[in-house]
Parts: sequence; structure tokens; C-alpha cells
Amino acid sequence: MQPSTLAKRGWLLLLAITAVVYFYGLGRAPLLGADEPRYAQVAREMFERGDAVTPTLGGHTWFEKPALVYWAAIVSFKLFGVSEWTARLGVASAGWLTVFLVGWIAKRVEEKEGAESAGWLQLAAGASAATSAGLIVFSRGVNFDVFVTMTVACALAFFFASELEPNGRRKQLLLAGFYAGMGASLLAKGLIGVVLPSGVVLVYYLLRRHWPEAWKSVFWGFLITLGVAALWYAPVIARHGWIFVEEFFVKHHFARYLSNKYHHPQPFWFYLAIVPALMLPWSAFLAVGVAHARRWDWRGSGADEEDALGKLRFFALAWLLFPLLFFSASGSKLPGYILPALPGAALLAGERLAAFLRGEGNARALRATGALMVVLAVAGAFYELKVAELPRASIALVAAPAVVAGAYVLLFAARRRVRSVLVVVGVSFLTTMLIVCCALERVAARESVRDLLRAADARGYGASPVLNLHTVERTAQFYAAGRLIYDEERGEPWKFEGAGEVYEVARQRGGTLLVIVPGEYAWQLRDFRPLEVEVIGENGTVVLMAARVR
Repeated sequence: MQPSTLAKRGWLLLLAITAVVYFYGLGRAPLLGADEPRYAQVAREMFERGDAVTPTLGGHTWFEKPALVYWAAIVSFKLFGVSEWTARLGVASAGWLTVFLVGWIAKRVEEKEGAESAGWLQLAAGASAATSAGLIVFSRGVNFDVFVTMTVACALAFFFASELEPNGRRKQLLLAGFYAGMGASLLAKGLIGVVLPSGVVLVYYLLRRHWPEAWKSVFWGFLITLGVAALWYAPVIARHGWIFVEEFFVKHHFARYLSNKYHHPQPFWFYLAIVPALMLPWSAFLAVGVAHARRWDWRGSGADEEDALGKLRFFALAWLLFPLLFFSASGSKLPGYILPALPGAALLAGERLAAFLRGEGNARALRATGALMVVLAVAGAFYELKVAELPRASIALVAAPAVVAGAYVLLFAARRRVRSVLVVVGVSFLTTMLIVCCALERVAARESVRDLLRAADARGYGASPVLNLHTVERTAQFYAAGRLIYDEERGEPWKFEGAGEVYEVARQRGGTLLVIVPGEYAWQLRDFRPLEVEVIGENGTVVLMAARVR
């Protein structure tokens, strides 16, 4: 079989396997962290009200994020019912589409390059994106970062395709897709949806030292962007006016970017460490791709006749650099913010990986990849043995394939290039499946009250009000929806500060309360004589108790 045929079939197989891995076991773990249960609950409340305009949480308006993620979850809820996996289905689909878009960009380059590429670029870039730790992890939880990564990738894919398109009419249609993608990005995560693709395009032209012809499309293009974004922004502003503008734009855009108001401070170099971590196991190829830039034809970078691969290199570098600089300057930093840079990083790493598969260069980067796999697998196994959250058999099952694969790559990277790369890709997918199957649910149980509330329901407390004592357990906002006690003035779950306050609520409401309390404070309720207390269970972090007036 010709290498090009093998690579093309490999691309289709990669898309199929990526779908299986990304969608497998989406409902095994409960909704986790502070954000995932809140976003899922906002979507559920919009779904139950039949309202696609106003996001609410606990019945209070929630203007932190735009509507696209909620709409995806609402469609999923309508088709398959409300559950963890349906809440995550839209995000997993966005992750898969991001892989497809990375491969589509590479395919456009290969069509221009001809037989020389032999199909390896599409396969290598797609595999780099599909098996990157960042895209795999974030595609398995309800979040806005994967959606904006997908919509920005969509916009930039259309833009880059227009750069390669000689036909004037098709070029205009592709530019229309670029502006529509930016409109979708506005729906995915707000103003950043315009800032990122516009900034990447600007840096791309600066790197090439080439004045763009595309500037002529700005006027009519931004009308398309505004038209797409108006699907939600127009009705929500019409309904809520300045309240929405202040909350959404002032507080959650400008204040979040310019200050540490939301308590996510990190040093300026934070994302220089995060990007390689998100690109695992291909971090070494990303480093080689960036280092290889010194060999590019910088003097001829502005020539109109420049080859497609040369344009891709500058474009991928711009796609990495602009988000990196933009988010590094922010006063608030979280790992997920930089995720929209990942497709650019995957294209840079994939270009070097494709060259390696064609027989160019030495095997040092792939050997480094193998070594990373062994080190990370062994370190992860030792960590889990230390914290003793998983059975030893599960730890060994998860870690062993990566250790064996890493050792194989270290031994045979130079002699068996294609097979060694396939081993890395296959084991990356396999390890993900094993973690989901053997470890995720048990580890995640400490971070959610889902199972505790289910145990309470089984004891007949399914209608009892739920309150937080000395904590705010965010997962209760989904799993105790309609029963969780809120501070009506702030629109936040009420954080009670003593057993006496719990007693007053129990006395006023009558019946039984369910109280979520950190384990170190559980004694306060047990020792408070005016309350009769029953321990429902604990998850290693919090205890759930049933409390009633004696």
C-alpha cells in the first residue's frame, strides 16, 4: 500500500477512534468542580423553562457566560434526557470537531503541495490534536473553553483556506465562513471570540511582512459576525438591558482580564508551562516545531507565491503566539483559557511529526516522547499508591501500557518510525479509556455529593431541603437543584456558619434538613443537643447529615 493511501485511511480511522474515545463513558463520573455542575444546571433550568435567552442558576439570572454551550446541552437534554453524559455531549462533540478542523487545514495544504506530503501532514496534525492531554481532558467536562477552541478553529480554518484559494469567488465565500466563525465564537465565550482570531490573523501577516488583501472584507464581514452573534445578544440585551451589559461585559470581561477580582493569579510565564503540559505526549515535537522556525524562509515570507507549507508554518506559529501573549498579560489565569492556542500548537507539532514520518530528521523528539510516557506513567502510579485512592491492580492496569509503549519507542523510534508513532497514538487513546473505566469514577467521588444525595434519597429524604455548613459545595447546585437553600439577595448558595443557624432553619421550616459539612466540622452538628442528627455518608471531603429538631 502506498504511504499516501495508508495515511488517508489512517485519517478516517483516527476520526472514528477519536469519536469512540471522546464519547466513551461521559456519564461515568459525576459533574465535578465549581463550574461544571453550575453550567449544567443553568442549561437544565433554561431547558425546563423553555427559555433559550436568559441563563439562570437557582432561579437567579446568570450572565457570566454566553449561550452556545447551554444551547448544545439543551438540545442534548431534549433528545436524550437530563444526565451527566447528555450535559457533556455537546462539549465532546466540539472537541471532536476541533480535531477534524485541524486535519482539514492540513489537508488543504497537502492539496497544494501535491504528492510530496503523501498524506502524512493531515494524519500527524490530527493525531497531535486528538491525543493531546488538553483536548482529551477538557472535552470530557462541561466548559466553554473547548467550544471557543472549536469556533475559533472553525473561523481560522476558513481564513487560512481563503489564503490558499486562487479563485476569487470561493475566496470570498471562505472569508464569509471566517466571519461567521467569529460570530459563533462570540456566542461561545464572548468578546474573546473576536479578539483571538483577529489577533492571530494580524500576527500572521506581521510575521509574513505582507499587507493583506482580506482587509477589504472587514466591513461586510463584521456584519456577518454581528448577524450571527445577534441570535442571542439581541434578545438578551432587549430583555435585560444595562443589567446584562454590566454583568456580562464589565464584570466578566474587562474586570476578569484586567484584575485578579476572581482570584486566579499566576505569574506571567504561567502559560509557557501550561501549553507543553496540554500538548502531552507531543510536547517534544512542539518544541522542535518552534525551534525549527529559525530555518524558515523569513526573508521571503511575504511573497505571494510562497508555498502552502510555508504559509501554514507562519499561521500555526501566529496561532500559538497571540493567545500565549494575550492571556499571559491577563490578571486572571486558568489552564483552560489557553486551550484555543492548542490547534496552532498541534499544527506546529504535526508538521514536524509528518516530516519525521516521511523519513526526515533524527528520532530524538520521538525518543523524548517515549521517555515522557514512561516517567509520567511511573510518577502517576507512585502518586496513586501514596494517596491510596485506587486498588493496586487498577493502578497497574492504567500505568502498564504507557510504560511498555514508552520503552518500545525508546528502543525502536529510529528503525520503526511509523509503528512507533502509532504506538504513541494508540496508547494515548487506550490510557484514556482505562482511566475512564478503572479510575475516574472512584477518584471523582471525592469531589461530588452525587452519591451522598442518592443515598439520602434512598432513605426517604428526596424532598428535604439541602444547605451548606462551613462550605459551599457547588456540585449540589445540580444534584440538589430545587432543594438547595440560596441567599436570595446574592443569588448564591447560602453558607451557614454554625449549628445554631442550622437549628433556626430546621425550626422555621419543620421536617428534616440535609446538611453538607466538611468532615472536620461534622462534630458541631453531632454535639449540638437541640438537633437530632443522622449521618447519611461521607466522600472523604464532606459529610452529609440529616438534621431535625428534637
